[in-house]
Amino acid sequence: MADQRRSSARGPRGRTGPGRTPAARRAAEARAAAAAAADRLTKIDPRANPRLTGRAAVLVLVVAVLVVSFASSLKAYLQQRDHIDTMRAQIAQRTQAIDELQSEKERWKDPAYVEQQARERFGYVMPGETAYVALDANGKRIEPESTLTAPDAVGSHQPKAWWEDAWASVALAGDPPALDERGPARKINGAKEEKESQ
Repeated sequence: MADQRRSSARGPRGRTGPGRTPAARRAAEARAAAAAAADRLTKIDPRANPRLTGRAAVLVLVVAVLVVSFASSLKAYLQQRDHIDTMRAQIAQRTQAIDELQSEKERWKDPAYVEQQARERFGYVMPGETAYVALDANGKRIEPESTLTAPDAVGSHQPKAWWEDAWASVALAGDPPALDERGPARKINGAKEEKESQ
């Protein structure tokens, strides 16, 4: 019997090929089940997917009301923050102005400062001194143009590097300035020249 089974498996009567073994049958069934599941998923069931229920409409309405109220609250918050920042800037400016006025008040306690201001503003002089006022062509008082500046406001002088001076001399040597066509002066004083010519 075992020989007959072997010969039947080997011979033309032995059925081999796809779908004849139990494993192949199971794989074919699994493919068919997957295809059926895919078909079920692609079909739209109108009862399973209603368009809009009453609960969903209420939920959408509540969310919209919350968004609008939050937006108005956020706008009010941002306006208040802007107002607070403006007020803080004004407070800082006024505090600085108060500090400047306090320092000026302290300066007025110094007699030398009071004397200086009396000289500058009113033209007062100490006993025994003579005051002179400079007037322009129209008879108006000439105000001094030079004023002292704070040391921080004066620009710092940057020294030039030595190679910049060296390069400037090389450039000047390569392109010297044109000489005056009149040539060098023979006489220093024109009056002496007139006496000599007479």
